[in-house]
Amino acid sequence: MTATRSSRPAWNRDERLGILNGWLVFLGDGFLSVSVVVAGFAARLGAPNAVIGLLPAIAGGGWMLPQLLVAARVRPLAYKLPVYRSAALVRMLSYLAMVLVAATLADHPALCLSLFVLAMLTNAIASGVAGLPFLEVVSKIVPPGRRARFFGIRNLYGGLLAFGAGLGVRAILASDLDFPLNYALIFLLGTVAYTVGYGVFGQVKEPPDTPLPPGNFREELRSVPTTLADRHFRAFLTVRLLLAAASMSEPFYAVYALRDLHYPAATLGVFVMALTGAAPLSNIVWQRVAERKGSRRIIRYATFFAGLAPLAALTVGALHLPAAAYLLVFILSSVAAQGFNLGHTNHLLNLAPPDARSRYIGTLNTLVGAALFAPVLGGFLADVAGYRLLFGLSIALFAAAWWQCGRLRRDA
Repeated sequence: MTATRSSRPAWNRDERLGILNGWLVFLGDGFLSVSVVVAGFAARLGAPNAVIGLLPAIAGGGWMLPQLLVAARVRPLAYKLPVYRSAALVRMLSYLAMVLVAATLADHPALCLSLFVLAMLTNAIASGVAGLPFLEVVSKIVPPGRRARFFGIRNLYGGLLAFGAGLGVRAILASDLDFPLNYALIFLLGTVAYTVGYGVFGQVKEPPDTPLPPGNFREELRSVPTTLADRHFRAFLTVRLLLAAASMSEPFYAVYALRDLHYPAATLGVFVMALTGAAPLSNIVWQRVAERKGSRRIIRYATFFAGLAPLAALTVGALHLPAAAYLLVFILSSVAAQGFNLGHTNHLLNLAPPDARSRYIGTLNTLVGAALFAPVLGGFLADVAGYRLLFGLSIALFAAAWWQCGRLRRDA
């Protein structure tokens, strides 16, 4: 016991704030799950598949696309946290706008969807502005040897809180509260969790960076070929691009269940519970894999589980199994997502040289961000050829990503 304690010193104040931030953000994610709750809201409004596919594309791609520009802006700053705080204010206001739009404009579906998507886009861009400063600050307050455990603890207990959010979603959707107020309440609870979480991280005492020469967007663009000259970075980028393309089916797991398999709306809460309930146990395993095998192994294992999710959806649909069997789709997706959350962040922070960390993060996220709009194409494909072909294509892309994982750097 003494050896364990000496090898794992207690978390300091800033690390504890970072962990608490993660727990609250996970709680918010449970209420505002884009692939389940938000997609279900859009489906309830009668949105076409292309629009439903746009929602996670905005959430993921909008987060990543601005980061090359952000990298140029934050590079000369000794302190990155003020940028995070400013972006957090915009994020909070955009979440409030989503709540108001959902509560008041559902009788006008086209207008409601348009304004809701606009608020989501604003939020995603602000999140992208905050994302790079967040990683920069984490890299300064958490030593490399503690990062896997840091993110593992965030994910573990955050997953338990998100499971509680799933219970809340199920209870609200099964209650007598009419549409759209039921969804507006869910969105409001998520907004509160996010707002408190952002405020907690804003209290971190950030160590100053050594000032670097000011950069601009053109310089960052010109530096992309230099970054791509790093073969380990190229290998990681290839895997991330394939995974982004393979994710085109993810927002349609819940929609397929509602529209084709005709499961009741309240099962969305159960789906959230499956997503979040699988997270704590899988995070324990992923953390151990990270500490013993490294991030490369995590990413490869997570890719395997991600590929099983659309396969499970196809199987349940073909055999006309009950909703309980369909939970496997979200369990597999959750296990994969937790592995990606830990593996991707750890791999990138370990891969990037300290003096080029912002450039590596910004380049990767901007390039991958464009590919995250693949669900929009997935929506068009679902409209034209159906969900089964879409899920089959995702399986093939996940298999290609798994193969490419063999080229990732082993010591990251």
